[in-house]
Amino acid sequence: MQKKKISITVIRRLPKYYRKLEDLERIKISRVSSQELSDLTGFTASQIRQDLNNFGGFGLQGYGYNVKELKSNLGEILGLNSVHNTCIVGAGNLGSAIANFKGFEDAGFKIVAILDSDKDIIGKKISGIKVESSDNMEKLIKDKDIEIAVLTVSKKNAQDVAEELEEAGIKSIWNLTTADLDVSENVIVEDVSLKDSLFTLSYFMREKHN
Repeated sequence: MQKKKISITVIRRLPKYYRKLEDLERIKISRVSSQELSDLTGFTASQIRQDLNNFGGFGLQGYGYNVKELKSNLGEILGLNSVHNTCIVGAGNLGSAIANFKGFEDAGFKIVAILDSDKDIIGKKISGIKVESSDNMEKLIKDKDIEIAVLTVSKKNAQDVAEELEEAGIKSIWNLTTADLDVSENVIVEDVSLKDSLFTLSYFMREKHN
């Protein structure tokens, strides 16, 4: 059977549903309707139902959704029920901040290695993890069974490092540089531009106050 192709726009809404369900579970809410989820997320109730129906629906008419079950199902869809060994490449300010953020491990992304090419940084510990030389990238990725690389190097070095990561066998790159990476279709790249996000914020501020 051919696997159903889900729109990327639907996929990008799922994490927000998951986070709101986490909040509800935290305050011991056991049931939620699509309209209540709409009020929490800003998406329409109809859109939420359509999104969830792509994966089987999960709710009952007149009852809504069981918060714990829906959160568990979305976690499975998003792959959060597995542990993904992750490395950070680039131990500067951004890389260090990510290494110290405990939310990643809570979501199943376990940082097991930090790499850098700066001799002044190599050997130091960040969040209890010793910074290793980028020269050892391939060995570390294989030995520690690393699937995901968080890329925080400079823009000028990003492409070269991405190619090295692909050759080393990395499966996915979370790209926090401003570079547009050119890698094969075997490597999944998720681009996250903090600068683009700030530009968007600036636009909305201008629209609101002009």
